[in-house]
Amino acid sequence: MDDIIEKIEVWFTYHKPDEEQIEQYNRLRDAAKVFALAIADNAPNCADRTAAFRKVREAVMEANAAIACRGV
Repeated sequence: MDDIIEKIEVWFTYHKPDEEQIEQYNRLRDAAKVFALAIADNAPNCADRTAAFRKVREAVMEANAAIACRGV
């Protein structure tokens, strides 16, 4: 039980990024942008393509959370 309380404290607390984390966020966004552009260039404009974009954005957000919470 205590473990989940500690995780909740980490998950729902603001974490000001340090310089290394800012670089990590930027690398993730740059990579995601390349992938999103590849989707735009290669997938037909349809609901599946829209879902693909959404999932790329979700993946970046989850990866950012992993960075911010330092893997907790």
